[in-house]
Amino acid sequence: MSIVFHCEFCNRKIEAPDDAGDKWLKCPACHNKVYVPGAKRGEELKLAPIDEEDQARQEELLAETAKVRQDILLERDAPYESGESELQSDENEVPIAAFGTSDEELRKNIVIYLREMANGKLEPAEQTAELIVPFAQKAVDILDKIAFGEILEPELGDIPSQVLSGLIRDLRARMN
Repeated sequence: MSIVFHCEFCNRKIEAPDDAGDKWLKCPACHNKVYVPGAKRGEELKLAPIDEEDQARQEELLAETAKVRQDILLERDAPYESGESELQSDENEVPIAAFGTSDEELRKNIVIYLREMANGKLEPAEQTAELIVPFAQKAVDILDKIAFGEILEPELGDIPSQVLSGLIRDLRARMN
């Protein structure tokens, strides 16, 4: 016999062994930490019926939140429009990266790189990475702050956290 319950995050049905009752486990579907309720052998856990109106309202609110987030992202001044980067300059000009960069400029370049990678714009992302790599130590510090949520970037808000973590990990590996 096993304990059957639903994940509170993804609402998937989970079957856990009897000895897992009253413990915390990771949901196999969404990988969030979930509490396995203790159940006596053979006792069926009663679930509250799903309120269709409440679930529809929740989905509506999530869609509205996503739209507002996207509107805010579009309102902010983008450092470069339509994939431009600082590498597009006259032949006689020296790229800004050759002289040094401020923490704010480096942070913007990192956000641009992550956004370009998430959107599949590999060539512009590579050009942006060339602006970041010369400042490896500062870049690693900024990447760590983004990864640990110390710097919240609304421009990256719609990127799934696992994808964002992978992109940060990849860029961090280039710094070594």
